[in-house]
Amino acid sequence: MDGTVELLPDRRALDGLGRNHSLRTALADLVDNSIDAGASHVLIRFIRKAGRLRGLYVVDNGRGMSAARIDVAMTLGGRRDYAEKDLGSFGIGLKAASFSKAKLVTVLSVAAGHAPVGRRLEADSNKRGFHCDLVTEAFAKSELSRDWDIPWSGTGTVVRWDEVFGFPATDDTDRVEEFIARSMAEIINHLGLILHRIIEQGRIEISLDVEDVDQNLVGPRSRVNSIDPFGYVKPGKAGYPKELRAQQGDLPVVFRCHIWPARSRMPEFSLITGAEKHQGLYFYRRSRLLQAGGNWDGVSVPARERQLARVEVDIDGLPTALVAMNPEKSRVQVGPDFASLAASAVADDGSTFADYLSDAEERFRASRKRLRARKAMIPPGRGFAPLLKRVIRDEIPMQGQQIPITMRWIRFDRAHRDDFFRVDRTDRVLWLNERFRPLSKSGRRGSNDAALLKSLLYLLMEQAFTGEYLGVRDRDNIELWQEILSTAAKVDAGE
Repeated sequence: MDGTVELLPDRRALDGLGRNHSLRTALADLVDNSIDAGASHVLIRFIRKAGRLRGLYVVDNGRGMSAARIDVAMTLGGRRDYAEKDLGSFGIGLKAASFSKAKLVTVLSVAAGHAPVGRRLEADSNKRGFHCDLVTEAFAKSELSRDWDIPWSGTGTVVRWDEVFGFPATDDTDRVEEFIARSMAEIINHLGLILHRIIEQGRIEISLDVEDVDQNLVGPRSRVNSIDPFGYVKPGKAGYPKELRAQQGDLPVVFRCHIWPARSRMPEFSLITGAEKHQGLYFYRRSRLLQAGGNWDGVSVPARERQLARVEVDIDGLPTALVAMNPEKSRVQVGPDFASLAASAVADDGSTFADYLSDAEERFRASRKRLRARKAMIPPGRGFAPLLKRVIRDEIPMQGQQIPITMRWIRFDRAHRDDFFRVDRTDRVLWLNERFRPLSKSGRRGSNDAALLKSLLYLLMEQAFTGEYLGVRDRDNIELWQEILSTAAKVDAGE
């Protein structure tokens, strides 16, 4: 060797930061920083001006930062001393998350005993060196002192994104509103899932809203609620959840194995994108979910029969050679020994990972067997809420090539004003008397209303639409149901 030379990175390195981020994962990284700062509340706010989305804020009431600390936070690869439970790790989270979605990122903060400070970075590869703009104290103070409507004790941080990539390049109200609604739903679902343990522990409260600058108006606030991927009421099979244990050197590795109830309708099961996509391994680091299933990482392979199987794995303290998270904290990479380690895991009762998968598959097959044993019925059609139709089709075998049963409200003529329903076998419509139509909680009526009533009528009267003609017993049943239902409706109406 003949000495050393310092090779500073080119500013164009900023262009490649956070390329694997989506809007929801980028915001999750910023929320992680707020949690590490001891914040109890975080606000995510979209900014609309002249009809267009212009920027975004992430505001927290954490400890805040001094001038020295904020310089470290804005340094590429700047690594502070991480506490044992901190979610941060690489020193690039703030920059990677921000520059994945915005050209300009401004950070404003105030810590106890320090004046407000601010820094701004611009993702401009034409600039030379890594220079950071100093924000005036007056501007930092004005932004921090705005009424963010979160508990505030004088310390906290504001992250501001300007010139955001991916926002609609239009002031069309419908398109902007559609984007906001879809984005907020995705963010709420993602944060509720990956931070569900932390939310349940009461450590953080996260909310979202939209500010219209021109109207000086802030819209209604939406709150992030916990979405526990293991939040069933009763397990799908007795004896679960079950802990399988293995040993990696001196470190214990625990696989907490779950079997969900078959065909659950809970959002915690479907996780928006469907249960089958979320079977597999759920990796946690410091109570934060890194990977929400999707694969078995060599332990097994995804299959329809394993969709009830989910496994919790906490990777705290495990060597990165065995399992390591990616910088975006959106998935993990397992080492070559991970699958064999899982295969060696054993429960207290002597059962193994293979036994667990077999139990999950058996439970799934048993549920499908019961479904096949049920009598096939004519499918529901118009007049049924989409969710109700989906559940009926999932729970009951449907007769193929059959015209669906429609339910519609109509005002009956005077001669039939006391009838509750009328059966139209030709067009396969069950007409319902508008006179007895119940109101929803909102006071509104729609074509897919009265889901409880319609589901009961469907189960009761589906057979009235089968066969080439109505037999004596069928006609007698219809007269019986007509009399009882119309009388019950009049009683409820106080007639």
